[in-house]
Amino acid sequence: MALKIVEHFDSTFTLAPEAKEALFTLLKNESFLKQITGQMHCTQVEFTEFLFKPVPYSTATPKGMPTEFEKYHESDNYIIINVPPNFMFQAKIFSPSRLCAIYRQIN
Repeated sequence: MALKIVEHFDSTFTLAPEAKEALFTLLKNESFLKQITGQMHCTQVEFTEFLFKPVPYSTATPKGMPTEFEKYHESDNYIIINVPPNFMFQAKIFSPSRLCAIYRQIN
């Protein structure tokens, strides 16, 4: 089977206001923030309210994310996580099927 090279992938998406609000509430939940700090061995994190849809790896997107978010990947002050599928379901977000969230470390 040959690999298919994707040269352009549309990473735009729009969330309904009530779905976005529900998702942000889950992503800012104190117990979830404690899970992140425990796994990342830091004292405190803050949700930046930046979300992105993962994109296929390509020469233009070698990190699997839209290029405007690569600066967060390269910084030690930020954490990028996959939004848990149960959060997507609870917020009634079915498209896109995957999202990533960016958190800022506060130490």
